Amino acid sequence: MLLIYRVPPEPTAGRVSVWRKLKRIGAILLHDSVWVLPASPRTMEQFQWLATEISELGGEAMLWQGALCLAGQAEALVHEFLTQVDVAYAAILTCLQRGDADLVALSRRYQQIKLQDHLNSALGQRAREALIAAGGGTDS
Repeated sequence: MLLIYRVPPEPTAGRVSVWRKLKRIGAILLHDSVWVLPASPRTMEQFQWLATEISELGGEAMLWQGALCLAGQAEALVHEFLTQVDVAYAAILTCLQRGDADLVALSRRYQQIKLQDHLNSALGQRAREALIAAGGGTDS
């Protein structure tokens, strides 16, 4: 899924709000105002809501669904999606190894990362299992 958008430069709060939401849902910036997420009903809905918000800000948004055509590009994009969540999952595992971890905070952080984990990272599963073993639990 691709979201291509333009928002008015002023007020800057609108631009910042859109950028933060894109980061929160785990979208990856391909070029200028072109963001990508793996295609799924959930990501389609996320981009649709964001496109509506962009329109309400006086901007323009287009949603595209497509496929990469050059060899290696799909794998590179998958790698980028997994890398962005694996770094965060690794930080959780590191904290758990220290022994004095705040399990509530780590569980909350896991839930935030899980929302960005569109490809179900293997490291995410390890972090989930480690949290459960440590007594922190998770909701998913």
